[in-house]
Amino acid sequence: IRAQPAIHFLQNGSRTVHVTFIGLYLGRTSPLLSLMNKSFPLLGLQTQDCIEMSWVESNLFWNGIARDTPLEVLLKRTPTPPHSYSKHKSDYVKTPIPREGLEMIWKKMIDVGVFMLMQWNPYGGRMSEIPENATAFPHRAGNLFKMQYITIWQDDSGEATRTNIKATRDLYDTFTPFVSRNPREAFLNYRDIDIGTNSDGSLDFALDFFKGNVKRLLQVKAKVDPTNFFRYEQSIPINKSNSTERASVWSVLLKLLSWFD
Repeated sequence: IRAQPAIHFLQNGSRTVHVTFIGLYLGRTSPLLSLMNKSFPLLGLQTQDCIEMSWVESNLFWNGIARDTPLEVLLKRTPTPPHSYSKHKSDYVKTPIPREGLEMIWKKMIDVGVFMLMQWNPYGGRMSEIPENATAFPHRAGNLFKMQYITIWQDDSGEATRTNIKATRDLYDTFTPFVSRNPREAFLNYRDIDIGTNSDGSLDFALDFFKGNVKRLLQVKAKVDPTNFFRYEQSIPINKSNSTERASVWSVLLKLLSWFD
């Protein structure tokens, strides 16, 4: 079940924050109601809150496409107008956010003055049973939920872009006391070059994405892609230089990363 706080504009021109709960259940409505009313009675889930559909139809739903739209729309590779722009960031929460913290966050969302929403995706269950080093993805036991910050706008002016990106960064900064630290973990699929790139050989961003798995990823990269053919701003870098200074820096980095083992 995903909690989704979002800015809601009222008829009188003021703004508030609405939190909706949304989820995907593989099964019929009846067993879901029984399960939800036992585990989450405060949500008060009712039959009319549920929509039964096929799995492929659910892809229309998650993409904000009307349910009666022909499924062939999923084959389109170009966006449908109007075009929009967005900024995304991510965080991981390991301890409950206190009430006063939530109130501060809601106030910040309202004060920034742009449309933004968040998606809080719960962790636990099977995710927590898999060791951090079992795959490159390390965000396992100890996480309550993952957050995605999303700001969306359609004005293509530079001013609108700067305003919306700044709003996203400001909300991200507001969450600093309530999220993971050292490193401040991030989710790879929510592209965010704010946390760093490999342009200067830095590995800070990689630690946020992969934590202690960076050492092995460096070794794999050097072995299977020594020419760095597969690359982008936040791909795992390789050591291109043969200089003693550069090599020593990488040696120190690998030694530091070994502490995560």
